[in-house]
Amino acid sequence: MRFSLVMPTFGRVKEPERFLASLDAQTFRGFELLAVDQNPDERLAPVLGAYEALFPVLHLRERQAGASRARNLGLRHSCSDFVAFPDDDCQYPPLLLEKVAQFFERHSEIDGLTVRLVDEWGESSILDFDSEPGLLTPQNVWTRSIEATMFLRRDSVRGLRFDEDLGRGSGTTWGSGEGTDYLLQLLGKGASVFYDPRLSVLHPSPVPPYDAKAIQRAYEYGCGRGHVLRKHEYPLQARARSLVGPLGRATVAAAGLRIAEAKYQWNVLRGRLRGLLGAVDDI
Repeated sequence: MRFSLVMPTFGRVKEPERFLASLDAQTFRGFELLAVDQNPDERLAPVLGAYEALFPVLHLRERQAGASRARNLGLRHSCSDFVAFPDDDCQYPPLLLEKVAQFFERHSEIDGLTVRLVDEWGESSILDFDSEPGLLTPQNVWTRSIEATMFLRRDSVRGLRFDEDLGRGSGTTWGSGEGTDYLLQLLGKGASVFYDPRLSVLHPSPVPPYDAKAIQRAYEYGCGRGHVLRKHEYPLQARARSLVGPLGRATVAAAGLRIAEAKYQWNVLRGRLRGLLGAVDDI
């Protein structure tokens, strides 16, 4: 059993170095790192070079921006039994790959496994992750997966591509949702994907603070989610439900005079609405 770990990276050095250190600490050694380098310079070469003698590292270069584009390049070079898509600023706990491998050994009928993304205190990061394990469905995929926590059988995803109009660096307004879209494609083929919240990937939580960068990111991420809901023709009830949450949180934050947090949630709402309606300006 072998894993290809496809890591898009741009603009960072210390974070990828920490991730590589976490790979070297893995108790399971059947993996290769496919680092898809989108930097215009050689900043990453010394970092990767320091680990080439410790585990297989393939340094790929993709000068066009976009995390989805980078993942597609890595998929084309992957020859392993399983593929995963770690962020360059995440970390794997030492037993993670061993436990994922054990899961797939026990469950040959399952096409994929997703786990939680948590911060340094063990709390859910980026998403409010489900606390219950179970199979993914189009209804619960939103709280049971994100790109960095997906482990998939290579044969099951053969022919599937990440939508390069989705995600950070895509050049579109749709700043997120590429992992969800990818899993929805997979589920649409009849594949089975299991979620186990007892396993986790470490990732710093981007908020708080609710600063200008976070507020802008909230809008872009909201646009991506709304677009994926529209792309996969979710029913009206599901679309409306995606708006109720941020509207309620924005109202509560405003009532408590937490103005920056209210702006953040309002931008989530604005973004999701724009994504649901399509390419409409100035919503």
